[in-house]
Amino acid sequence: MEEIVNKVANSTLKVFDLEDYYPKGIRAQIDISLWLLDGFLLKEKEFREHLKNHDWLQYQDQFVAINCSTDAIVPAWASILVAIQLAPFAKKIVNGNLEDLDSALYEELLSKIDYSVYDNKAVIIKGCSKKPVPMRAYIIAAHHLQSFARSIMYGEACSAVPLFKSQKKE
Repeated sequence: MEEIVNKVANSTLKVFDLEDYYPKGIRAQIDISLWLLDGFLLKEKEFREHLKNHDWLQYQDQFVAINCSTDAIVPAWASILVAIQLAPFAKKIVNGNLEDLDSALYEELLSKIDYSVYDNKAVIIKGCSKKPVPMRAYIIAAHHLQSFARSIMYGEACSAVPLFKSQKKE
């Protein structure tokens, strides 16, 4: 009987798994519509009173997204005011939803990686993830890897989709 050889394990293919870089920490979302009259109308005095009485300590060392879940037209200063209240407590604050928050966290982390280890290598950006890796993170990773990798694929080694192949240098 012929021995089964794991060609993937023996290949020079480098796997770039965004899950390995998943920022650890608690994520929270503040929906400012809860502080609007009927979820739509901002009355400054009441809005400021809600902020004054809110327990900001609950966001200690958390990543926080600020958004409005209704179609209310909210002045820009409202989100900025919420961010100012959060600043002494939260690790990171973004305007948007939890996916926007994860995108911002990944953008920060991915800009600090030394991609030279992928120089002239065939790289596969791992596609399956148990953690909520936003599409933007895959795009950022591919952008950084493109400067170094010989080729970039997406998916799993057994069923990768080719995305990029560098031009041969003369």
